Amino acid sequence: MGSSSQMRKMSLFPLLSLLIFTSIFLLLSLSRKASFSSSSSSSSSSQSGHHVFQPKDRSGSCNYSDGQWIYDPNFTFHQRYDSTCKEIFKGWNCLLNRKSNAPHIPKWRWKPNTCHLQPFDPLTFLHTFRHTNIGFVGDSLNRNMFVSLFCTLKHVSKEVKKWRPAGADRGFTFLQYNLTIAYHRTNLLARYGRWSADANGGELEALGYKEGYRVDVDVPEGTWAKATSFHDILIFNTGHWWWAPSKFDPIKSPMLFFEKDQPVIPPVPPDVGLNEVLKHMIHFVDKTARSGVIKIFRTQSPRHFEGGDWDQGGSCQRQQPLSPEHVEELFSLKNNGTNVEERLVNQHLYEALKGSDFSILDISRMSEFRADAHPSTAGGKKHDDCMHWCLPGLTDSWNDLLVTHLNDIMVKN
Repeated sequence: MGSSSQMRKMSLFPLLSLLIFTSIFLLLSLSRKASFSSSSSSSSSSQSGHHVFQPKDRSGSCNYSDGQWIYDPNFTFHQRYDSTCKEIFKGWNCLLNRKSNAPHIPKWRWKPNTCHLQPFDPLTFLHTFRHTNIGFVGDSLNRNMFVSLFCTLKHVSKEVKKWRPAGADRGFTFLQYNLTIAYHRTNLLARYGRWSADANGGELEALGYKEGYRVDVDVPEGTWAKATSFHDILIFNTGHWWWAPSKFDPIKSPMLFFEKDQPVIPPVPPDVGLNEVLKHMIHFVDKTARSGVIKIFRTQSPRHFEGGDWDQGGSCQRQQPLSPEHVEELFSLKNNGTNVEERLVNQHLYEALKGSDFSILDISRMSEFRADAHPSTAGGKKHDDCMHWCLPGLTDSWNDLLVTHLNDIMVKN
């Protein structure tokens, strides 16, 4: 009888253990769900209603765009590669070109006011994103960012295969991890090329147009048209070429927009054309991207020409980041200065991306301060390069932000 009672107690023990374990699991799941819900509800842009990257840390919500640059002479973690990385475009290699402040540029650390931006660990990144294809799509500023990422990863993983996937301008696979990163060059996102008046005439010819650039607002440039079906992560940018009268002279060689193979009549200015291109390209990506792709649009990178534009003797000779007051002098829309394109472009981006499932990587504010971080006279051009960035340099911090952003997305998913 005693033995039978003991056996019943033993048979009940697994059942009780299972009930206790299930209760604990449910409580943890509900707690985790509530935490994610709280995190998601705080990730929104006050100016557009669109999701801008503002992940949470343990102390609460963090706006990574709100902060300051701190000089740290001992900040060596950020110097994760040097001038020997062969992928660095010669004009951006400020150490090799002996720009006077080049050794100091990577020692400025971006400190958000309410949290910490951790420099990413390249080995952890390689392990986390093994079997992943990452594509940078855009102009030379996205190449600047791509090269920073490549050099950081190459420093810790030497087995690299060079190839050009899906029409890329350049690309590499880190063989041990089967991780591919590629750069797809495109200035306008949309297809464009020279246009000349037809001898037989047409609507544009009747309006007096003789030559210019044809921009097909609904056709992606071939360099990246196949990228959406290849990459798991896409990082886009555009903007600099849209405010470039030296390339698209509004009188001698204007942008002439076409849709469905027909000219847009009456012709529209570049800023309206940009809106149309963004609308169509977002739709194209949504339609052609592989399932589960992460879509990111990087905000505009600021220029820092002072005393005139690049072809008017403008220069960028500063040795340290700007003060907040100087930032407003250079970039305020009210001043309508040389560098105003950055904030103008961002207005178009936020509006176009509203309601889409693109997330926005906001690098603009943190970059506005860094007038010291351009190649300047060391860029090897006939004029100061106050547009691109020295490497190592500022775009390393962009990639810190990108990796934090990707980790945040992975947690939420």
